[in-house]
Amino acid sequence: MAVFAGVRPRLFGIAYRMLGSAAEAEDLVQEVWLRWQGYDRAKVDSPAAFLATTTTRLAINAAQSARVRRETYIGPWLPEPVDTGADPYLGAERSEALEFAVLLLLERLSPTERAAYVLREAFDYPYRQIADIIQLNEPAVRQLVSRARKHVLVERRTPVTGAEQRRLLTAFVTAARSGDLIALEQLFAADVTSYSDGGGSVRASRFPVAGASRVAKYVKAFADHFWAGVDVAWAATNGQTSALLSRDGQVFAVLTVNASAQGIDQVLWMMNPAKITGLGLPQDSPEPVDGGP
Repeated sequence: MAVFAGVRPRLFGIAYRMLGSAAEAEDLVQEVWLRWQGYDRAKVDSPAAFLATTTTRLAINAAQSARVRRETYIGPWLPEPVDTGADPYLGAERSEALEFAVLLLLERLSPTERAAYVLREAFDYPYRQIADIIQLNEPAVRQLVSRARKHVLVERRTPVTGAEQRRLLTAFVTAARSGDLIALEQLFAADVTSYSDGGGSVRASRFPVAGASRVAKYVKAFADHFWAGVDVAWAATNGQTSALLSRDGQVFAVLTVNASAQGIDQVLWMMNPAKITGLGLPQDSPEPVDGGP
């Protein structure tokens, strides 16, 4: 029990980065625990390596199934946010493949490519060990990691600092609440995209909205009814600041932005109830937002 408990946070970190779902990652880690309970441990030289290998291989299979399911997902799919403020271990690991922007890019990779990237970039596993885990030779693993790394570097602009990301998010919330079209456009990169993940369970746009002018008009169009009675609190999710939007003490959306020197590149509205049940309001009072009720 003690051996498994000691490595469990890392197993969850691997599974979550592979699947983008905290619930699925928890289920997978539980499956690893059940397998560990029934395994002849006398045959295991390194429990930590064995458990990481089992987790990764199960995650590759689960990721393949998840890709099929997401083909029929209603509207844009966004990763399930995890509270890195409440889970210091998860946030303390190397941040690669934890931020929303990277998780979205890794969705385009094959599960094996994603596993190689996660193990190397997020957890600094040696290439030889990764090769053993995913059952490829070392040169092939190096190629997988290199290809995945280039994909992330090419597709993603250099992100702003955490302080600047929070400033832009706060400014966005203020402008969105008031429906200030000019202020919204000034915050956006020219090719900004807004994604709303309702999963078919709540009313949300089923298509991404792209372009500074279009996104600004889109946000302004629902400002009056969307923000009525909404309280805003701040949380650290996936290593970046997010806004928890609530009514009557119940969180109904997690909102964050990804940004670069060009401005806000992505606006992410995570509203699928199944994905945000684990995020509650902080114990202290919500931080006031200028222009808010």
